[in-house]
This record gives sequence, structure tokens and C-alpha cells, in this order.
Amino acid sequence: MERQTSIGRLVGLLLAATLAVGNLVAWDAWHRPVSAPDSPGPIAGFAYNAFGRWDSPIEGKYPGNESISADLALLAQHTGRIRTYSSSEFPDLPSIAARHGMKVTAGVWLDGRALNDRKEIEAVKQAVRLNPNIERIVVGNEALLTGNLTVEQLIDHLKELRRSVRVPVSTAEPWHIWMRFPELARNVDYVAVHLLPYWEGIPSEQAIDYALERFEQVKARFPDKHVVIGEIGWPSRGDRHTYRGGTATASPVEQARFMREFLARVKGKPIDYFVMEAIDQPWKANNEGRVGAYWGLYNADRTPKFDLAGPVSPDANWEVKAVAASVLGFVAIAWFAMRFARLRLASRVAFALALQAIASFVVWLLAVPFDHYMRPLDWMALAVIVPVLALMVAVILASGFEFVEMFWRGNLRREFPPRPVPPGAPEPKVSLHLACCNEPPGMVIATLESLGRLRWTNYEVLVVDNNTKDPALWEPVRDWVERRGDARFRFFHLPSWPGYKAGALNFALGQTAADADVIGVVDADYLVHPEWLRSNVGHFEDARVAVVQSPQAHRGWERQPFRRMMNFEYDGFFRIGMHHRNERDAIIQHGTMTLIRARALLDEGRWSEWTICEDAELGLRLMKAGLRTVYVDRVMGEGLTPDDFAQFKKQRRRWAQGAMQILKGHAGTLSGRGGPLTPAQRYHFVAGWLPWIGDALHLVFTFGAMAWTIGLLVAPTRVHFPITLYLLPLIVFFTVRAMLGPLLYWRRVRCSMREILGAALAGMGLSHAIGLGVFAGLAQREGVFEITRKGAGKANAGAPGRALGGAREEALLLLGLVICAVSVSLTRQVNHLESALWIGVLALQAFPYLAAVLCAWISMLPEAPASATEPVRVPEVPRAARASSGASPEPWAGVMLQRSALPPGPGRR
Repeated sequence: MERQTSIGRLVGLLLAATLAVGNLVAWDAWHRPVSAPDSPGPIAGFAYNAFGRWDSPIEGKYPGNESISADLALLAQHTGRIRTYSSSEFPDLPSIAARHGMKVTAGVWLDGRALNDRKEIEAVKQAVRLNPNIERIVVGNEALLTGNLTVEQLIDHLKELRRSVRVPVSTAEPWHIWMRFPELARNVDYVAVHLLPYWEGIPSEQAIDYALERFEQVKARFPDKHVVIGEIGWPSRGDRHTYRGGTATASPVEQARFMREFLARVKGKPIDYFVMEAIDQPWKANNEGRVGAYWGLYNADRTPKFDLAGPVSPDANWEVKAVAASVLGFVAIAWFAMRFARLRLASRVAFALALQAIASFVVWLLAVPFDHYMRPLDWMALAVIVPVLALMVAVILASGFEFVEMFWRGNLRREFPPRPVPPGAPEPKVSLHLACCNEPPGMVIATLESLGRLRWTNYEVLVVDNNTKDPALWEPVRDWVERRGDARFRFFHLPSWPGYKAGALNFALGQTAADADVIGVVDADYLVHPEWLRSNVGHFEDARVAVVQSPQAHRGWERQPFRRMMNFEYDGFFRIGMHHRNERDAIIQHGTMTLIRARALLDEGRWSEWTICEDAELGLRLMKAGLRTVYVDRVMGEGLTPDDFAQFKKQRRRWAQGAMQILKGHAGTLSGRGGPLTPAQRYHFVAGWLPWIGDALHLVFTFGAMAWTIGLLVAPTRVHFPITLYLLPLIVFFTVRAMLGPLLYWRRVRCSMREILGAALAGMGLSHAIGLGVFAGLAQREGVFEITRKGAGKANAGAPGRALGGAREEALLLLGLVICAVSVSLTRQVNHLESALWIGVLALQAFPYLAAVLCAWISMLPEAPASATEPVRVPEVPRAARASSGASPEPWAGVMLQRSALPPGPGRR
């Protein structure tokens, strides 16, 4: 075994190294340089804004002359001309440009505010008088396109300046504005046209031809005017822009390819142009959307985005990111592969691939603030999304670990078959406790009758009815116990008793026989198999064992569709999750079909009344005491499913609330600050409830997504679609979670594909209730133990008001998300990737609420008529367990029940 482990660790190291190299190869393949025409030589001119990374005219933050001089010294290496946009903001700029040997086309910013417009006009007049290097003036920048001025107002300003200065005067507008208002050309000395194909949705590979065609069109329309391209460029980042069916993509490669091809095409030709623009202007995102910040050929830190010759890299820093991802992945994979060397190779490879993918994603995520100009709204989004994504990563890792361990058989080592007491050995005394409150008496009596049929002699049954006010509910149970005349059965009625179920069980402990060795707990709706004690009590021969747990199972679900769904939703945990936990002695104790060493229960403080999940809390406390648990996966009793979806939700909400109480109450121990819990036990008690915390964040994200959508619709220039890197993981997360569960069901649970999908739908429909339970458990110090109604299913069938009322909140949230998705689809073209991804995220957010509505509807469907050959499903005894026990199948294990055996299928062989 030691030799096998050593080989497994060596294989783990080789696997980690192989995937690290493979990751580098994948990054290299993904970032292969693309070809683009070389364009060395001078550039005709740059459109230049002097604002730095943290400057903004909106906030009144302006750079100093030293910064402007440094900028112009940088630009002078490539051009001798710049175009500005405002004359009053930087009055010294023309003289600074003159010191660097640069000519200036001076801009006059007109926005329709009379005082500001007058200030700009007077400033440019003064600048022309003082600076002979001002060769032209541009009066207004897209003032007609934005609607800041009318044609008449703009022409008046043009006439005034043409009379006042001795340099050519024009205005700058897109090509279609010049074509629409030819009277502009009659009042300018030259035509300054903006050619920005991105804003027209032209793909970059067609954009140069398109821009030059428009340039020639304007020249032909105004043959007696010199035409200057006032702006031509392409953004390096930002949302895709869709216009009239076309889509333009903003990326570093698209920008480099566009600009280099343009510069190569016009080299040596008599075309006058200004590249849009010299340096990125992050402040523009407030007015033009995210893309407005990324038009520069230089980053805001004044580093070049790409070279003008040679191959173009999609990401200048990809090598650093690739190495970081490989190193991070190697460390994680090496630890996992060596720590779990016993796992089958397929399991380790699958999880290692997931670890490497997550390592790459983490590096990408950490690089976002370095690759983008983050605005306050972006930082707010990052502050919300990063914890959500971190939790998603944790949930995916936890779910993935469960998947790789449980999907491939042969990974489990810690399995327990039934263990009878050795022949001739004395029977340990077992005290069985049944707590009930407001339960149907017939149901409780049926449970007691099944306990009376146990093939065990040395036991007692204590029935504790607490807080039931209606005598018609508890008196028939008392009368049945009295009529039975069996001293082993005792009944107690507590009219008003604190502590809910835990309080009743603690009362029962006070009445328990002094010589009881084992305490057993069953729910009031369970029909217990006669062999339960006979087959399990033998495990207590090991003095370290404190709990022997059997799975929960159900009856009476076959003919009602939603009860069938609930049955298999429960079943998945006991066929999958409990085995996964049992492998590291970290099972969740359940308050039915459980046997507990009496001395351990009393020594460790009895049942805790501060939590509404006293059973799971007790199991954790016994583990903290260094005691062991045993999970015997044999159905040894069947209970009833909740009556309908509302009751199903109520039960799961209580479990989630109790789980959070336990996490809070044992936070110190679970974080590693005390007690002999192993790291694996701590892991399972935290990781096992992570998906429930994920459901709580799902609820938060739902409200956040709806609020964000409102912002997109109401203020599209200020609120943008989240960065694609944030959206893709959400989609991957939902997709992976939706796949892993059904795959494990297919492998581990004996049911049809229809039942797998039904169980998945039922589980998904619980998301909202679980989220509310999590928040209640985190926010409230105490919880109310709400009883799950069972046994009245037939009476409730077909009661639509009650059933659909159980999903009223989910229906409202579903409606809100649908309205948001439809609104986005109506206002954004569907082939716009960012909007399509956002609609996809809204749809994924809506699925749990849709599932809840469907579950509520299915739960009110009537039962199918009974059939004489109706199958009753009992989970099969695993072959390995049968073989290891050396025992023949027990008659209560299913062979005496009618059933229609399912074919094993490829996943169940």
C-alpha cells in the first residue's frame, strides 16, 4: 500500500507538471501574434487631449504644463502636428507645442452654453494672435451630431471666426452630417470629417475600405474644398457596438490591425488626417460609455499599446499571466494529486484540469484592474462580483471534488455494511425516542406499531408529545400505548415545553432507563424495518463509535408526480453526499434512523436547544469529542414526503437556517481554533453548506441584476454592461452545477432520466427558500422550529391556491427578471455580445424561480390511480458491500417488495 501511495504521489507530480506545461502551450496558442502591415514613418497628426489617468474636466482636475510638455515630447517622435479640442482649458498648449516643433489645429469646444461658447471663441482668437504655429481652427466638435447647436448657430460662430482670424476655419462632424447639411461647406475654409467605422458597426476587417470610401464620397460632394480627416481610429477595449445589423469589436488586436493598415494605406498619399487619438482618456467613459476611454495609441500611463512594425500580440502581458497561472495551477494540482494519491487516475486528472482552469481564471480576474480603467461604478461592481466569484469558485471546487470521488467507482475506502451483534452476545439496551407535535395520530400509531415489530428484545420506546393543544391529536396515541399494555412503551404529554424537538428529546433522556447503552431516534412518520437494531447495533462494539446513521427513505410517493420528485431529490444526498462525507468520517447526523451511544450523548451535553437542527449539531459535537461516526447505506425505514411544495420549502428553509446557526455557533472550531476535528471534517462541514450560501448570494445577485438592468435602461451612458470576464464565469458556474448533479445521479442513484431531471427541478426550486433560510440563520440568534406537514397529501391535491401560493415570491422575482431580459432585448440588438450575455445571465438567474413555480404547479396534480403491480423502490445494496459483509441479502432489503427493476444503464453498471 505504501509503495502504491508513493507511486501515486509521483504520478501526481508528473500530472501537475504536465498540466502546467500544457497551460503555457494553451496560452501561447490563444495569444498567437497576428499579422498586420508595417507602418513605420511619421504620422500626419494626432488628436490630442492632455488629461492624465486621474484628470477629468468633469471634476475640474487638469494636468499641469509639465505633463503637457512631456506628452508632446513623446508625440513629437511620431508627428509634427496635433489637433486639440479646447482653447480655454489649456491656453499655454500652443506655445508648449511650438517648443517641440509642432503645429497645432486649435479646437473650440462649443456645447450650447452661451458663456462657455463665448469664452472658447475669445480664447482661440487670443491664441492665434500669440502663436504662429496654429495653422487651423476647428470650431465645434460634433456639435450638430450631439444636438448641442443648431446649424444656424454653428454657422454664425463660423462666420465670426473666419472674419476674425487669418487661419483656415472649419467645424468637425461625421461624414453623414456633412452630406446632410451641405450649407456647412459654404461657410468653412476646409472640411474636417470624422471617419470612425466602429460607431457604425463596421467589422474591423472591412473598416478601412469603408472609411476611405466615405472619404472619397465627401471629397466628391465638395470638390472645391480641402478635406481633412479630423478623426480616424479604433478603440482597444469596450463593448461591441452594433449598428444596423453590423457589429464592431473593440480589442487591442483590432485597434492595432486597423491603425497599422490605415497608416500603411495612406503612406505617401496626399491625405491629411489626425489619428483618434494620441493617449487614452479614461474620463470619457462617463460620456461615451466604457469604450470612450480606449481610443488612444498610448495607454493613460503613456506606454505604447502596440508597435508599428512586426507581429501584433493580442495581449502584451500574456506571458506574465500564463506563467502566473501555470505556477498557481502547479502548486494546487501537486498538493491535490499527492494528498489524494489513492484516487483513481481519471478522478485526479479531471479535478486537476478544473484546478488549472480556475487558476487561469483567477489570474485573468486579478489582471482586470490593470487592463481596464476602473471607474467608481466598476470598483463597486468588482467589490460585489469578486466575493461572488470567489464563492462560486469554492462551490465549483467542492462540487467538483465530490464529483470526481463519486463518479468513478473504486475511490471509496470507508464503507460500512450492516453489523449484527455476534451470536450469543447479550443485546445492548436501546432506548428509542419519538418526539411529536401536532402530528396525525394514525401516522404516529403506525410508526409505533412498526417499532413493536423490531426483532430485538432489550429496548424501550419513549413517546414525547410536546406543545400539542388539540386533545384529538395526542390522546389517541396515549390510548394506543395504554391499550398495548407493553411496559417497554411509555407516553408523555407536555402541554407547554421549551426547546422544540430538542427540548422533547432532552426530556426523554431524563426518562431513559439507566442501563440504556444506545439511544435511537425516529421521526413520527417512519415505518421502521424489523431488522434495524439487529443489523446496526453491532457497530457500537468499537468504543470509538458514537453514531450509527441509516439513510432516510420514503414511501407513498409513487403515484403523485411531485412526491416522486421529492423522493429522488432526497435520495441523491444519501446515495452521493453521505458517502462522500463518510469517506472522511464527516457525515451529517439526521434526527431519524440514527443510533447514538448513550454515554457519549450525555457526556457531551445532550441535545442543543439553541439550534433548530439539533441532530446535525450533535453529530459535529461528537466529532469534536474525538468520536467516530458510521454510515450504513441500507434503507431501514421509510417516512413520508412533505405534503406539497410549500411544506418542502419550509423544511429546507429550516435546515438552511439551522446550518447557519451551527456555522456561527462552532465558527472557532470549524476555522481550526480548537478541538480534535480533522481538516477533512472541518472541510466537509463548511464546504457541504457552501451551495446553500450560494443560494443566498443568488438572491442578492437577482436584486442586483435587476437594479443593474434598470441602470442600463435609464442611464446607458453611465451604466454599462459588466465586463465580459465577469459574465462568462457566471454562465459557466450555472452550467457546471446543472451538469454535475444529473451526472452523479446517473452514476449513483437507481432512477430513470426522467426522475433525474425531476429531482434536479425540485432541488433547483428550493433555491429561494434556502437563501431566505441562510439569511435568517445569519441574522437571527434563535429560530422557530416549524413542523413540516406530512400525511395530508391526498387532501391537498388539486388545491391550486395553496400550492401556487407556496411560490408567490418566486413568481414575482421570475416576472421581474423576465421583464428585465425582455427590456434589454428590445433596446439592444440581439447580436450584440454583451447584451446577449447579460440576457443569458438574467435567464440563468430566473431558472430557480421558474423551477419553483413549476414545482408548485406539479405539487397540486392529483395522484394516479393505484395499480396492483405498482413498484416500490428501495435502493439496491451495493455489490461491494454485499460481498464484503459475507451475508446473504436480508429479506427486508427489498426482495420481498414488489418492484419493477430498472435496467442498470451505462452509468449504473
